[in-house]
Amino acid sequence: MTDAEDRTIPQEDRSDRGLGMRPRTPPPEATRARPQVADTTRGRPPVEATRGRIQAEATRRPAQVLDAEDVVPAQATQRRPRRADIEVEPATRPRGFRPPRRGSRSRFAIVNGIADRFRALFAKLGAALTPAWEFIAPVREKVAAGLAVVSELGWTLVGATAVCWFVAAWFDWQEFAYLAAFGLILVVVCILFTIGRLKLEVHLELEPTRVVVGESAAAQLALTNLAATPVLPFGLEVPVGQAVAKYTTPVLAPGAEHSEIAVIPTGRRGVINVGPVRSQRGDPFGVLRRELAWTGVIELFIHPKTVALEPLGAGMLRDLEGRTTNDVSMSDLAFHTLREYEPGDDRRYIHWRSSAKMSAAAGTSKFMVRQFLDTRRSHIAVILDVNDSAYADPDDFELACSAGASIAVRALTDDMDLTLVCGQYAVTQPPPHTALDTFSRAELCATTLTESVGKLNQIAPDVSVALFVTGSQAEFSQLVKAKAYLPPEVATTGLVAHQRADLALREVAGMPVMTVGNLRDLPRLMATEAV
Repeated sequence: MTDAEDRTIPQEDRSDRGLGMRPRTPPPEATRARPQVADTTRGRPPVEATRGRIQAEATRRPAQVLDAEDVVPAQATQRRPRRADIEVEPATRPRGFRPPRRGSRSRFAIVNGIADRFRALFAKLGAALTPAWEFIAPVREKVAAGLAVVSELGWTLVGATAVCWFVAAWFDWQEFAYLAAFGLILVVVCILFTIGRLKLEVHLELEPTRVVVGESAAAQLALTNLAATPVLPFGLEVPVGQAVAKYTTPVLAPGAEHSEIAVIPTGRRGVINVGPVRSQRGDPFGVLRRELAWTGVIELFIHPKTVALEPLGAGMLRDLEGRTTNDVSMSDLAFHTLREYEPGDDRRYIHWRSSAKMSAAAGTSKFMVRQFLDTRRSHIAVILDVNDSAYADPDDFELACSAGASIAVRALTDDMDLTLVCGQYAVTQPPPHTALDTFSRAELCATTLTESVGKLNQIAPDVSVALFVTGSQAEFSQLVKAKAYLPPEVATTGLVAHQRADLALREVAGMPVMTVGNLRDLPRLMATEAV
């Protein structure tokens, strides 16, 4: 194709070649009318010859017309689709979903298998060593007792001596060798102070063992040297409740005696453990300390204050003849009815006047005997509410203990059966000192009033009168609920202890409830007739 012919190509064909697309197919008549083009590329430069061949080939081959949508880049057809290009429907891929990594399950299974094997191995090893560990138990106890002699300062000294010895041996450091030798000598000297055994006779006495709040109490400690040689001074400790009384004995000659007196404070109700008396023997530096217990523990009971009350046969807790039951009896105080005589009945209970009337009316000899109902002896139960939520102040609880103890002492004085329930402590038909000991042990806890009543039903099901002693924060519904736990024939009364409150008497669900603010007002309140 010549230059002139090249210039005669239509404009649309030029633009198609510029886009890299095949030219459009000319009409058939145009193709037939075009003359043959001679090969005139010889002698031309290589670039011009190449262009001529391309143009000639384009004229001979029919062109295909493509739309813009059919044009696909070459790179897009060759690139593999990535995972990010693949869209997953939301229903098949929940939020927060992570596909598991390859091999994760297998690794977890291997780790779990190894852990199971180790657990089984340790279990077998423990089962095999348990008999041996129990066999050497006496030896272990002795070793533990020997190691307990060393104080914290002593373990520090032993560790520092070992470190100095190691540094001196490893680095050939003479100064640390001197320190290690000094520490070793000091440990040996301290051991010499603890060698030996004391031969003493120790007595601990409390006088008295039961006191009322505010009364004086003292513990007397007596020592006697039974050895043939003098005893050097040593320390003594006497635990008194949470405190510890410490003494230092003088030099005791053979057969010499020494005594000490400890005053015990009794300002609050409770139980104080006194003892055991321990002797302390050790070195002056506090490296080693050996203790030895000489006595046991003695309990000092501090009883709550009580007030004298009138006999309980009258007033709020009246119960003169006991409570009758529905059980029929042949001999009792509660007359029930008359019935015909049966063989075996006691002739003393024949009602002769009624027998004569029945015989005259029937024309035969008939005897009538009295029938009674069983009554039981007065059995009073005092239930102290120890729930900490029932009291606004700890002093209210102390007032409740004093009021309950006063009623309990009066019941025992009247020779009535008594049962006390003070939380986890319960006793039935106790002597007076044991009843007061029970109130001394009472402490605030989480035990509810209904739980205490449940314990009462277990140890004393034959109660005739029950007294609930509680605080000002207790709801009346709790008293009603506690009453429901008792048989209906049991007479119940409530006593609310609230300091600085006025005397009050009310009735709640058929149960009289008293309020006392001072222990001195309790006798006047108990003498009041039930509402």
